[in-house]
Amino acid sequence: MAQQHEIGEKGPVTHDAGLFKENAHGAAERGHAATDKYGKSLITFDPKAEAKLRRKIDWCIVPTVALLYMFCFIDRANIGNARLAGFEEDLGMNPESYDYSTVLSVFYVSYILFEIPCNLMCKWLGPGWFIPATSLGFGIASLGTAFVRNKAQICGVRFILGIFEAGMLPGIAYYLSRWYRRRELAFRLSLYIVTAPLAGAFGGLLASGILSLNNFGKLHSWRMIFAIEGIITIGLSLIGFFTLTDRPATARWLTPEEKDLAIARVKSERVSTTEVLDKIDTKKTLLGIFNPVTLGTAFIFLLDNITVQGLAFFAPTIVGTIYPDASIVSLQLHTVPPYVVGAFFTVLFPLLSTIFDKRLIMMMAAAPFMMIGYIMFLASTDAMTRYGATFLIALGAFPFGALCNAQSSANVVSDTARSAAIGTTVMFGNIGGLISTWSFLPFDSPNYPIGNGLNLATSSTILLLSIAMYFFMKADNARREKKDIDAELAGLEQKQIQDLDWKHPGFKWRP
Repeated sequence: MAQQHEIGEKGPVTHDAGLFKENAHGAAERGHAATDKYGKSLITFDPKAEAKLRRKIDWCIVPTVALLYMFCFIDRANIGNARLAGFEEDLGMNPESYDYSTVLSVFYVSYILFEIPCNLMCKWLGPGWFIPATSLGFGIASLGTAFVRNKAQICGVRFILGIFEAGMLPGIAYYLSRWYRRRELAFRLSLYIVTAPLAGAFGGLLASGILSLNNFGKLHSWRMIFAIEGIITIGLSLIGFFTLTDRPATARWLTPEEKDLAIARVKSERVSTTEVLDKIDTKKTLLGIFNPVTLGTAFIFLLDNITVQGLAFFAPTIVGTIYPDASIVSLQLHTVPPYVVGAFFTVLFPLLSTIFDKRLIMMMAAAPFMMIGYIMFLASTDAMTRYGATFLIALGAFPFGALCNAQSSANVVSDTARSAAIGTTVMFGNIGGLISTWSFLPFDSPNYPIGNGLNLATSSTILLLSIAMYFFMKADNARREKKDIDAELAGLEQKQIQDLDWKHPGFKWRP
């Protein structure tokens, strides 16, 4: 299956494939590093065995987290569909005021505040328990939305929804980083993040189907949307408690040999790491947060999320201005096609990043589509032109969820730093979501020049920042190549070397 090379007293020692199970287990579980101090892997793997293992992991964990995340996004964004069905009028909110934006903002306040704490809790509690538990929480919150009677109550429920949803996106990204290599991760992230645009499409279809019902129990109109979708989420989360497992070592559906291979694969890319899953400590947490690539990537995700969340919350409203005479069901259905196109490219760009092991290049390729879309919005008032622009915007914006989280994960070493880096990236993204709630205001309708101008500026900045980050990483890698690694590590104990994380002289940035 594989060969492992251990550093012995007389140099590298090679073990044959028949001994892989025992030796890989030792490398992963008994305090042995799977790389040398220069960052080079000490283990080689059989590609066929790896491919077989990847397929097994793909089928066993990706479908569950994808479904959970889809309904996470639906439960968050279905308020946009409810708005078309009389949500504001029934709760005594003024459509011409800032009431709707205020309700959206409350969600993001808790979402931002609890982002990093929730991801650290995910690591402490274990993703196999945390992800279904937090899904159950936001499913109950969504169900509760069906029974609110005024603005204060909807704000309270949305705040609670934000707490439970805060750990979902980074929690799943961190969870998958326990299973996949660096270059494999972006595509796997895309397989669940793609459910965000699919949620926009499916959410519109589901809302139109629900609204065609006369009632759901004693509930009517938009209240049925929250109740039915909340119940579905609760059911899926209960299934998740049985189908998700924390890490390869505890996976009942892997053989002992497959467990060792899965652990060794991940460990072989982490310079000087002796434990795949380490204990939470402040130093590694801060290294994950204040990593320059983490912060740059997080800011890109912030800018992108202004567009992504703006589409989720305001696409039905924008379509309503383009087709003012259409029925409510027709408006819901018109929101679907742009999301379908966005979903396709959400998978395509990360797939290409997996093939070429490049994420920043894909970001540079995606940003211009958003720029062109917003230029079309600003330059034309023609209904079909503006509707066509939404396709380009969705195409360019949605791939960043997978690309940004994979980029942050790829440029730290320890498990704790990875958890903190992904949490930071998503926290910044949610700040963008908060900004998006104030991007399309009533006084700016029907053409929304301010909102569209803001999004043109953010997409342009994404392109410039991606280019700048790429050249920074190339230049700093060249500087690291000139370092005397032996001299810099001289006198340091193993724990001190591991605590260096991305500051380790043998570490290289991965654009």
